[in-house]
Amino acid sequence: MPVPAVCCRYIGEWVATKHRWGLAVDQAEREALLGYAAGCPNVNLAFERAS
Repeated sequence: MPVPAVCCRYIGEWVATKHRWGLAVDQAEREALLGYAAGCPNVNLAFERAS
């Protein structure tokens, strides 16, 4: 993981990329992402699905 100052942006970009490309997430990854994201209040993600 990157330094704390950019951690929320990193997690947001990770999740947006997964959604954009329709990539799967296993249970361990989901739990880890949710755990990290819990420390990132009020973050909105914007993405467009890849064609």
